[in-house]
Amino acid sequence: MSVEILSVEKDSPAAHAGVRAGERLRAINGNEICDILDYRFYETEREVTLALESAEGVCREVSVRKGQYESLGLSFETYLMDRQRSCRNRCVFCFIDQLPKGMRESLYFKDDDSRLSFLFGNYITLTNLSDREAERIVKMRISPINISVHTTNPELRCRMMGNRFAGDSLRHLYRFAEAGIKLNCQLVLCHGWNDGEELERTLGDLLPLYPSVQSVALVPLGVTRFREGLTPLTPYQADTALEVVRAAERWGERMLEKTGERVCYAADEFYLKAGLPIPGASFYGAFDQLENGVGLIANFIEEFQDALGDVEDGCAPSSCTLVTGVSFAPFLEKALDGLREKCHNLQCKVVPIRNDFFGETINVAGLVTGRDILAQLRGVPLGDRLIVPDTMLRQGEPVFLDDVTLADLERELGVPVSVAPDNGGGLLNLITGK
Repeated sequence: MSVEILSVEKDSPAAHAGVRAGERLRAINGNEICDILDYRFYETEREVTLALESAEGVCREVSVRKGQYESLGLSFETYLMDRQRSCRNRCVFCFIDQLPKGMRESLYFKDDDSRLSFLFGNYITLTNLSDREAERIVKMRISPINISVHTTNPELRCRMMGNRFAGDSLRHLYRFAEAGIKLNCQLVLCHGWNDGEELERTLGDLLPLYPSVQSVALVPLGVTRFREGLTPLTPYQADTALEVVRAAERWGERMLEKTGERVCYAADEFYLKAGLPIPGASFYGAFDQLENGVGLIANFIEEFQDALGDVEDGCAPSSCTLVTGVSFAPFLEKALDGLREKCHNLQCKVVPIRNDFFGETINVAGLVTGRDILAQLRGVPLGDRLIVPDTMLRQGEPVFLDDVTLADLERELGVPVSVAPDNGGGLLNLITGK
């Protein structure tokens, strides 16, 4: 196998060695290059020999000397160097299956690619991971890997994920743990499916794999209003959410006493649904599961308060409106109270956006759409500017899930729109103009 070189960076080690765009990279130091993981792993040495092939099929070898871990300077047609791998499952709780028709095509793509887990922190199910790929991960010591486990009951896992191989693929998880690969595991909980006794079984299987299993997150399924024709699922209520929190804390206390690490956590949403206070930042250790909404609120509050300590009393007069999800709005409002006490000239208004698009059972900021913001803010005094969190936008683009853009908001609402980073300190600096 070989991969075509799209371009060679000027003055890079590869350029100095005479590597040309259009050639195909076959191997590095005798190791076949199939994708980005191979390339990244084998290019780290100080001295590398590249096996190249021209468009005419002429093969040659080029020796390159460079700094250890210095990039060769090659780029390829796609970042992964081949196609992104899609999910083979039909999970009963899949959020993408609950999207309405007519949205951006890319939103319907379900990725399940181990390389994206290593590079970007995506979660993988292991169901399309071959034994060869698993052994490559062990060989390269790729760590951590984020795994969607859901349950360690093989038969239940097959039913929940709609894949008859889902149970057998758990062997990769145990192989990684045996090899010492660090694992972050998520359990998307569906009431009556993998909670209760099944949750106890799963935690009893996973937590003894510490320290390889460094964290386990219990996450509630998301239920939108677009579930017609799908498996009936019941959203968590206060009493059922409380059972999950208690289970997570009970197992967490056991692990804390045994290992010094809590390891097992319930997502913030479970605490909110159960009507429980969010634990403080110290509860969450290294915050390994922020992307799953575990400790997200505590982390934000700690960052905001730390940054607030550097703010001097008194600020230039200004006013702004901040939008967020319904669940986070009270915490943001409370954090801003401290800023208002220091800066009396600042007028900061928080507006929780009700999720009419997906349904009111979805109340997190990351799933708020542009059209809901427009519908709920038209005619509302917004001050000097509107601030939206970047979690509402498609990564790297000024576009919401429903293709409404920041420019659309500015035009329709008549105020400048600023994007706040997803951390407390960054938001405070944006508000104060630091």
